[in-house]
Amino acid sequence: MTRGEFEALVLDTYNVRADYPFEEDFETGVFRHESGKWFGIAMNISEKKIGHVGNRQIDVVNLKCAPEVIESIAGVERGIYRAYHMNKTHWLTVSLEECDEETISWLLSISYDLTRTKIKRR
Repeated sequence: MTRGEFEALVLDTYNVRADYPFEEDFETGVFRHESGKWFGIAMNISEKKIGHVGNRQIDVVNLKCAPEVIESIAGVERGIYRAYHMNKTHWLTVSLEECDEETISWLLSISYDLTRTKIKRR
């Protein structure tokens, strides 16, 4: 999946476009709920940052996930790694070119659900 395809998936599924909140960084896009809470962050990083050999730049997305799911798939499933630059207990880094579209879509839905504002019951 390309970065553009990922952004189209988020737009089609959740009607959300990335914003670029980091000064002078027009590569790192944040996907947010209306509340402002992040459910994803797309970045272009060196493949070394996720344990690969080489200096090639790759597109990745960080997604929130349940710790037990992270334990079972990070480093096991193709293209799924412990989070780069975020809490490794609650976030995954997904290589968009390595991971299949179905898995990316599934992880995106988990992240969206885990980060949305909960309605408090009385």
